[in-house]
Amino acid sequence: MLIYPAIDLYGGKAVRLYKGDYAQMTVYSDDPVSVARDFAAKGAEWIHLVDLEGAKSGTTPNLDTILAIKRATGLKCQVGGGIRSMETIEKYLSAGIDRVILGTAAVTEPGFVEKAVFRWGGQIAVGMDIRDGFVAIKGWTETSRETALDFCGKMERVGVRTMICTDISRDGAMKGANHILYQELSRRFGIHFIASGGVSTLEDVQRLNAMHLHGAIIGKAYYTGAIDLEKAIEVAK
Repeated sequence: MLIYPAIDLYGGKAVRLYKGDYAQMTVYSDDPVSVARDFAAKGAEWIHLVDLEGAKSGTTPNLDTILAIKRATGLKCQVGGGIRSMETIEKYLSAGIDRVILGTAAVTEPGFVEKAVFRWGGQIAVGMDIRDGFVAIKGWTETSRETALDFCGKMERVGVRTMICTDISRDGAMKGANHILYQELSRRFGIHFIASGGVSTLEDVQRLNAMHLHGAIIGKAYYTGAIDLEKAIEVAK
């Protein structure tokens, strides 16, 4: 299993939200490039980057910071937040980003995902953010009528290979990952699932690894010191 340490970006800073609430934002670092260098030093292969401003606006306000992280570390980068057009995908991938994550657009424009997967294949991932069993959109500010299971089925049919699955109720709450959810998704679908939200102990990492999950994102637990990133990467291997 791969560990994806995360940097959520807002105003060029590394921040975290509590349960997706922009009003409950904590700034952890004014220098996200330095944070990313620490990820590399601890053995990470990938970084999970989210442009929180882009998630709301559908633009790329933190692109320069994201590219600086890529240049400084040489690590593989997956980026999400406001990627709602073929032009934005092209902007990221042509600049050297390894994988982009489609969120809101995957729900509101299913044909868009199909076109993107046809053109870029495995460089396209889909983020599925779940609130009470339904998929949330627009930076978690709205909840769609699409159930998580129906949505996964659609994504599998159009050829999506990787999905980042976040249980919003667990995100930033340090209450542990939703293991039942990830077990169910892995059992039902032939997709590489990356667990996100609530991964807060090495036991979480061990349990997800035992499910043969593709990956796990570690965010707040890294910043608070609850998880030693180097140890988590070793456990996941």
